[in-house]
Amino acid sequence: MGDSDNTTTLPLVTRRRVLAGTAIAMAGWPPKAFARSGLEKNQTADPAVAVWRKWKAAHDETDRLCRQQQRLERKLAESVGFPCATVLLRDGEGVTLHSLEALHEVLDLGPEDAATRAQAEADFAAHQARWDAADREIGYSAALQAEREAGDRAEDLVEVLSETPAASLAGVAAKLDAVLREGESSENDVEFPWPQIRSALNDVIRIGQRLVPEQMFPNDMLQLTPLRKRGGDSLRVLTEADGGAA
Repeated sequence: MGDSDNTTTLPLVTRRRVLAGTAIAMAGWPPKAFARSGLEKNQTADPAVAVWRKWKAAHDETDRLCRQQQRLERKLAESVGFPCATVLLRDGEGVTLHSLEALHEVLDLGPEDAATRAQAEADFAAHQARWDAADREIGYSAALQAEREAGDRAEDLVEVLSETPAASLAGVAAKLDAVLREGESSENDVEFPWPQIRSALNDVIRIGQRLVPEQMFPNDMLQLTPLRKRGGDSLRVLTEADGGAA
């Protein structure tokens, strides 16, 4: 990519610095945070954990709705097909177009294309009408809109989480967990800085259990191995028998 293109993504080194800075800001570690947070036993009172729970619910709802709308979209594609129109070009080649914009680009060549263009537009409109009717029947667009709204709520809550001071190691872990879930392109992403953040999250949990063995972390944060385990967010105590602090 050329350096003159201001709309391109950030260079790798710059992007890494931005991501690393975001992780540090989300964690919000003040001086002596470990010493102070390690003495906090009432982890459930941590405001960061409370916000994390709300964000996690919105995050999970977004995932659920995403899977739902993808399933409905596949159903529409299989039963009706994506709206399109097939036209015969001057050279005799047939081409299938999936938008009116594409159709106009291909057939906007002169008066001789007017009849072909009008027929293609009518075919496309008829196919779109069949798609829309099936969409209303199964609720695809409604699911897509619900997913977008849930995603907006999750995005707003992750911003609130980043601005909420952690009062315990569980709160710090909550922020790191949100960074991972929002930032990773896939589970166990090996690209910088995700393995480093994952390692830091595991360290926070391990150190927290050593300092205060009875402190509790949401189950979704208890990931002392590279594998991320998704599930409920109920609280439980991690003991040595669970693979916690040695």
